[in-house]
Amino acid sequence: MKINSIFLNLLVKDLKKTRYFWTNLGFSFNEQFSDDKALCLVLNEGLIYAMFISHEMFSTFTNKPISDGKTTQVLIAIQVDSREKVDQIVNLALKNGATRYRKSVDHGWMYYDTFADPDGHQWEVMFIDTNQIQQ
Repeated sequence: MKINSIFLNLLVKDLKKTRYFWTNLGFSFNEQFSDDKALCLVLNEGLIYAMFISHEMFSTFTNKPISDGKTTQVLIAIQVDSREKVDQIVNLALKNGATRYRKSVDHGWMYYDTFADPDGHQWEVMFIDTNQIQQ
């Protein structure tokens, strides 16, 4: 079994604020899949995207109640190339309105830090040094 790509669908309150936040972190959007109801954040071109969707549009995709942001339903973990990149992304996120929901963790072979974006989505940014993983 193999998939071609993954799209995370996340509810957001303010698309303009969301675009501003993620642009300031250095990410880009696929404008072909972005409009006044949704934004397509490029996490890894051709493979991984996060769709930030307005409440109105999001409600058309489900018959269940939509989360009010007071509970955790999913943690989104993204892997980057270095510890420095982890710190860079998290620090930029915090400077642009994110909040920290846990302290950073260093296991030697894996280092990660966390932030909740302005809509409360919880992101873990991690670096894994495969040379340090004990067999």
